[in-house]
Amino acid sequence: MTSLAIATGQRRRTLPGFTPTLGYTIFYLSLIVLIPLAGVFFKASGLGFEGLWNVLSSPRVVAALKLSFGSALVAAMINVVFGTIVAWVFVRYRFPGKRLFDAFIDLPFALPTAVAGIALTAIYAPNGWIGSLLMPLDIKVAYTPLGIIVAMTFIGLPFIVRTLEPVLGEVEKELEEAAATLGAARLQTVVHVILPAVFPALMTGFALAFARAVGEYGSVIFIAGNFPMVSEIAPLLIIIKLEEFDYRGATAIAAAMLVISFLLLLAINLLQAWSRRRGVAR
Repeated sequence: MTSLAIATGQRRRTLPGFTPTLGYTIFYLSLIVLIPLAGVFFKASGLGFEGLWNVLSSPRVVAALKLSFGSALVAAMINVVFGTIVAWVFVRYRFPGKRLFDAFIDLPFALPTAVAGIALTAIYAPNGWIGSLLMPLDIKVAYTPLGIIVAMTFIGLPFIVRTLEPVLGEVEKELEEAAATLGAARLQTVVHVILPAVFPALMTGFALAFARAVGEYGSVIFIAGNFPMVSEIAPLLIIIKLEEFDYRGATAIAAAMLVISFLLLLAINLLQAWSRRRGVAR
């Protein structure tokens, strides 16, 4: 039977062909992602352009959006630096307790966000372990925008580390040795050999960490203090609008977050694609 199929030019495939799989993909993506997102824009459109502008241009909403996206970008950039170092250490070195510390990286995935928020607040509060040490330096973390960045950094670290680890493991050490043989300093080796190889993965981790931080709610509201115009994030403002039965106002803020997130993630993906094309050209 198999030889007959091969002889007649027919090849049995494990998965269905392109047409049905594409149909299933579009159907599933529409059902899970596109239709709910379209519902948000449809609900927000009921306000009209003037109503949308009135909601989104209010000082409280503008401050919340700036704080959410600005803090998420800062937290993601911090994780890019230190997450890369952590991933490098786990891939390239052996040390006592490595498996235990490696397991700790995944804790932000496993912990309920409320537990993470309570723990961070207890540690960084003025009477907490770290907060009490920072108070004499006039550095206040809890109930400030700085606390929001700390919480977003905490929940975003695993995305950078877990994305970079397999890529760093595939970087050939011979290239680093060749660069050193040719007289390259360590910084030159990192900039010209290692970073180009891991840059696409680094951008993927950055995008994941940023996206998670923008939408984070549970771990942030505990440490933020939630003071309007100071430490109030956009997801919390959406919840407040819903509690006030202002559904169109809530969906207007949600639509704005979707548009801004999409544009930023699109820019990150374009940068990632450009870096890959440049690497192939080399």
